[in-house]
Amino acid sequence: MAQQMANLFTRIGQIGFGVAVVGGVVNSALYNVDAGHRAVIFDRFAGVKDTVIGEGTHFFIPWVQRPVIFDARTRPRNVPVNTGSKDLQTVNITLRVLFHPMSQELPRIFTTLGIDYEDRVLPSITNEVLKAVVAQYDAGELITHREKVSRNVSEQLTERSAQFGLILDDISITHLTFGKEFTQAVELKQVAQQEAERAKFLVEKAEQEKKAAIISADGDASAATLLAKSFGEAGEGLVELRRIEAAEDIAYRLAKNRNVAYLPSNQTTLLSLPQ
Repeated sequence: MAQQMANLFTRIGQIGFGVAVVGGVVNSALYNVDAGHRAVIFDRFAGVKDTVIGEGTHFFIPWVQRPVIFDARTRPRNVPVNTGSKDLQTVNITLRVLFHPMSQELPRIFTTLGIDYEDRVLPSITNEVLKAVVAQYDAGELITHREKVSRNVSEQLTERSAQFGLILDDISITHLTFGKEFTQAVELKQVAQQEAERAKFLVEKAEQEKKAAIISADGDASAATLLAKSFGEAGEGLVELRRIEAAEDIAYRLAKNRNVAYLPSNQTTLLSLPQ
């Protein structure tokens, strides 16, 4: 009985060991492709296979085959470029690119470029396209026609990246600056424009003052003409009338003042002082 139990446990141990070995082999032949990723199989005898493996758990032959996982999701990449404009001004541009690889092109990408394909492709083609496009515009046009520049860069860069199996989802210019000399020239130009506007204002003000002086002189001349005409028609009577009106106005103002006293015509002092 004891011998039978010993044989049974031995048999169970052998079966368990066999299951563990088989489980280890099976587990080593499985790999997972996460969401948003793709896999390419490298075979030691056949090379890179043309089949692209999608998401999920898949089998491969250990030692003979090796899965290479690629991230197929859209990712951002900032590429700074230092170039020159049409009028030979230094331009610093940073381009933000959203890209992802074409799934069907992953075997070719892995064969020709490798895993770090974006580091090999994006900086070089972005530098090439930006220098070609920026050289077509003056420094001022890069600011005033920024949308047009961005569109030209997008069209050429999209076409260029497609040759390497990349899709560009979005391209935008996030940073645009110029050299120190150009910046100083712009500042001096703004100061000159402000001075010109100030001088223009002073000229217009002087013109208005001149017109006002001419109108005032014309009015004085017209008044003098009317007065001369009135004197010729009424003689000294008009002058006497103006004198009476002025005297009445003065008397009215003095009557309002408490510090003013009136004396009779035959008395020189307000009180008769003793002799």
